[in-house]
Amino acid sequence: MLDDSSRLVPAQDLAAPRARGQSRASSQTESQASLKAAAQGRPPLPPVQPPLPATVLRPADLLTQILLGLRLEGVEYGRCLMRAPWAVAFPARAEARFHFVARGGCWLRTPGSEWVRLNAGDAVLLPRGSLHILASAPDVPTVDIDTLARRPVADNIYLVGAEQRGIAPRGGTHGPRAGAGDDGAATDDEAAADVDADVDVDIDVLFCGAMRFNLDPLHPLLSMMPDAMRANDLAQRDPTVPALLEAMEREVALDRIGACGILARMADVLAASIIRAWVECACSDSSGWIAAVQCPSIGKVIAAIHAEPERDWTVPMLADLMGASRSRFAAAFTRTVGESPARYVAKVKMFQARRWIAQEGMRVAVAADRLGYDSEASFSRAFKRIVGQSPGTMRRAATR
Repeated sequence: MLDDSSRLVPAQDLAAPRARGQSRASSQTESQASLKAAAQGRPPLPPVQPPLPATVLRPADLLTQILLGLRLEGVEYGRCLMRAPWAVAFPARAEARFHFVARGGCWLRTPGSEWVRLNAGDAVLLPRGSLHILASAPDVPTVDIDTLARRPVADNIYLVGAEQRGIAPRGGTHGPRAGAGDDGAATDDEAAADVDADVDVDIDVLFCGAMRFNLDPLHPLLSMMPDAMRANDLAQRDPTVPALLEAMEREVALDRIGACGILARMADVLAASIIRAWVECACSDSSGWIAAVQCPSIGKVIAAIHAEPERDWTVPMLADLMGASRSRFAAAFTRTVGESPARYVAKVKMFQARRWIAQEGMRVAVAADRLGYDSEASFSRAFKRIVGQSPGTMRRAATR
């Protein structure tokens, strides 16, 4: 909200942040100097505000910065061979989900959507790890992925299967294979079969993974992404995508030593390429955060906020960057971005605080001071309201 001095206040009950780099002592000194000036009949001293940077991060640079910093960390991967009929439910989780159909095909469904066909060579990324189902046909009863047996073959890479619904571990080095035994388990003869058996038309070969990337869950870019992003839908935008898909198909077909590890690294690169291609496609949208960043006037304001989240941003400062009056700026920003400048500044500050606390184990008081809050309590209230968890709880979990 805005107070009488046009200051950006993160919340109604919060003390306004100080200027970047300004200590509590210097803030108190300025207040005492202003009171002394008033007692002597002189106008109060204006608050110290560091000058705007000579060069402000360009909007295009902001998108590039986000994409360059979009580091993916593979949590786990699984390689499966499955014989129809089969259906597996993947519960919602914090990490992104990735699926590559190396051979055969399957159907995908997310809540509130229709079934989507995935063919051999297709890959799909679920950036928010939404609940979804993969199935050989839409009408097949599902089993939960977490109930399936798994056998580790390398660090965070598994052969996944279960002796139910035609999904079972396969012996040897080629991953889990659907069996033909009465109980759904692979027979000894089948387990010993060579890789040529993998061409069975009833066998669907899947490579699935869970990934964590460093885009803050609160970031507007993440909230804009669809539940599922198909690589083939974005292939025309980025020539890297079809090349990676072909390379992954080839790796699965050859089934060489270390194939699962190489597939895991390829999956990381492909997931990042999918996001980049989606961002480039979404840049033509007429609304949303990406459109706001691409807007010449609003974009440089957003870029400046992200470049210096510690700065004590005010409406006059941001309006000057846009080259508009305060009222015109506030109206244009809210209309384009979808939230007020004050709310957006507060969220960006909390993005930064979350990284400091969760990833670096920074003390809450230090984070509050660096972001310009006059009290740890006011910072904690803002953090909990925006992030959904108290900073103290987050830090204890990070340093445990």
